[in-house]
Amino acid sequence: MNASHLKDRIQAKIVTPEGKRTYVRGLFGRIAGRYDLTNDVMSAGLHRRWKRLVLRLADVGSDDVVLDLAAGTGDLALRLAERRPGDGLLLAADLTIEMMRKGRSRPGAERVSWLAGDAMALPLADASVDRVVVSYGLRNFAGLDRSIGEIRRVLRPGGRFVALDFGRAEPAWLNRAYVKYLEVSTAAAGWLLHRDVESYRYIPESLREYPAQQGVTESMQRHGFVHCGVVDLVFGTMAVNFGDVPG
Repeated sequence: MNASHLKDRIQAKIVTPEGKRTYVRGLFGRIAGRYDLTNDVMSAGLHRRWKRLVLRLADVGSDDVVLDLAAGTGDLALRLAERRPGDGLLLAADLTIEMMRKGRSRPGAERVSWLAGDAMALPLADASVDRVVVSYGLRNFAGLDRSIGEIRRVLRPGGRFVALDFGRAEPAWLNRAYVKYLEVSTAAAGWLLHRDVESYRYIPESLREYPAQQGVTESMQRHGFVHCGVVDLVFGTMAVNFGDVPG
């Protein structure tokens, strides 16, 4: 299958919220076994540094209830379990059971409560968590704005939301070049690590309609977050969004 046909094939599957939810669940179910290795390869290990930044910005207290949303194998929750004193509840929620099954086999997994959940309808009460953290999940949500609204719903007054994801580089020519690079590199990584070109070729396709750091900030502000900000990484190709719930 050539690149144009592959692009059209993926886009056709993710054009509706229902289609995207089904596609994302199936995709991550297939790659769960080597997901963590692939992250290391694709980012040259830099994702570890960026996730440490997410947790620093989250400024988690010892007794805070923390939700790692779109947790995958629980990277953020497990990092927090490793370093945080206290008895605060750690929740890891994901749409894909296979990813969480992999996460439950990792060291420290017994300190995390694992939940099957859709970001558009979180299985949590209003104002029930103090921090929500997300790494590489926003652009996979079937409905980004609605999901940010759900995050706002479950956060307590004074709570904070911090999310790492792909961004949009400036100037525009740099962003176009970066997307072209992703088209080639993700197809190669998908084949080498999963024998499936499509598995990571989804990344550049997921970015075509994703509003990136500026759009995420605007959505957060619409839903009542304050003190919103962005940390751009690697010329804006990655970004960390953050914001607070008024106390």
